[in-house]
Amino acid sequence: MKRREFISKTLPAGVLLPSLISGFSLKAFGASSLLSAITAASQETDHVMVIIQLNGGNDGLNMVIPLDYYDNLNLARPNIILPQNKIIKLGNYNTGIHPKMTGLGDLYKDGKVQVIQSVGYPTPNFSHFRATDIWLTASDSDKIINTGWGGRYLGEEYSNFPIGYPNTVMPDPLAIQIGSFLSPAFQGPAINMGMAISDPVNFYNLINGIQTPAPNTNAGKELSYIRQVSQQTQQYANVIKNAANKVKVQGTYPTGNSLADQLKVVARLIGGGLKTRMYMVNIGSFDTHAGQVNAGATDTGTHATLLEKVSAAIKAFMDDLEGLGASKRVAGMTFSEFGRRIKSNAGAGTDHGAAAPIIVFGDAIQGGVLGTNPVISASTTVNDNIPMQYDFRSVYATLLEKWFCVDQTILQNVMLKNFQSLPIIKAGTNCMSTDLSQANHESGKNLITNYPNPFNNSTTIKYTSKGGHVLIQVFNTMGKLITTLIDGIKEEGTYSINFENRAYPAGVYYARLQNGELQQVRNMMIVR
Repeated sequence: MKRREFISKTLPAGVLLPSLISGFSLKAFGASSLLSAITAASQETDHVMVIIQLNGGNDGLNMVIPLDYYDNLNLARPNIILPQNKIIKLGNYNTGIHPKMTGLGDLYKDGKVQVIQSVGYPTPNFSHFRATDIWLTASDSDKIINTGWGGRYLGEEYSNFPIGYPNTVMPDPLAIQIGSFLSPAFQGPAINMGMAISDPVNFYNLINGIQTPAPNTNAGKELSYIRQVSQQTQQYANVIKNAANKVKVQGTYPTGNSLADQLKVVARLIGGGLKTRMYMVNIGSFDTHAGQVNAGATDTGTHATLLEKVSAAIKAFMDDLEGLGASKRVAGMTFSEFGRRIKSNAGAGTDHGAAAPIIVFGDAIQGGVLGTNPVISASTTVNDNIPMQYDFRSVYATLLEKWFCVDQTILQNVMLKNFQSLPIIKAGTNCMSTDLSQANHESGKNLITNYPNPFNNSTTIKYTSKGGHVLIQVFNTMGKLITTLIDGIKEEGTYSINFENRAYPAGVYYARLQNGELQQVRNMMIVR
């Protein structure tokens, strides 16, 4: 009997439960049986992470606008450019956000929002499915792995799960996905570490019945495992319902907004005292190849409506958490599988691109803009992409280290390699943090230059190290990693290294320096 057929005969895909929260119903998912557990140290905090997935590939340049390159951006996307006088300016930065994102603008003024510029990864993939998989698993673009970054973390933190769970130490689900399936981000070493709450239309009742002893066979072990998950699901349903029932009054949420509906459920569970560590919610339709804006009113249209929903939902969520006395427990972030091209297309839309900004939010977030505005050339072509400033895995690693207090050894196991720590969490927030002002101060300095530029055969790259790990990579305009020039420890000082033109096509290339929490990108041009 095939595994899928076996599971379908022993446990339905949707484990039936009583009505739970705001009409949502609950599903539990499991992968293969747990035969052994990985032992690891555990450190308890009361912190929660909320992840908002923007499905389809969000146009970062229409969400976060580089005002100092507005004229060049107008040349690159004349049919979708936002009116400059309507853009919401972010403090003293030459950066603004979409006019419809007033809610996030208010949170930014309160110091609860950080914009992280040009987030991506080397050699990006432009397929929705593969790019999403890369973000959820935190893999390199040329590697396929079967565990999610959240699942690896939860697998380290709760190494015996699901054996002996729920228990007095952790009586609640480890992670919850709002949606009809459980995110691969929560896939652990042996099983998926989370539960999914489906859409509000469905109601389920838990299946209970007399079960005969499982046979002492491989199939019997699978059956025992599935029954254990079923029993845990029923117990988790009870604690979820109890947590939800503790919250009698919630704040006002916008109507006709599916993301707001999901976040309202999350706020109710957090406010009710659920100890669940990670939540994931999502909103779709960001694949705006055509009709991204309304002609003659480019601050309206499909993308504007989506950004307004995201902004309003996050603002209502944070206000609700504050009213529930739970806002200090929560840090959140947005992500999308990729950004869009710099240049718009003839259909008033944008095509699949590389790096894009993300939003992190919460009471403990260092407000501001991390990184510099992407450079927009006056002669942008259809193939040009935003070069990466920050690897998305650095964001994950920082939140795990600074928000969940994950030990460095465990962090290496979770993230699979070393990533820079970013100044995202305010200093003094339980775990040691870094200072956003240092990164912004250093970003104004030329930490990496090259001469000659343009060049034909070779150029000398000069860079400054503050001490510690240094990484220098060269990318083309498609975001493909061409070569890694330096990847090692460098004492404080100034260094030089040659970059040879090995028959690379003429055009623009990007040299990226990463040194601790600092990074800069240098434009280089190869000519014939």
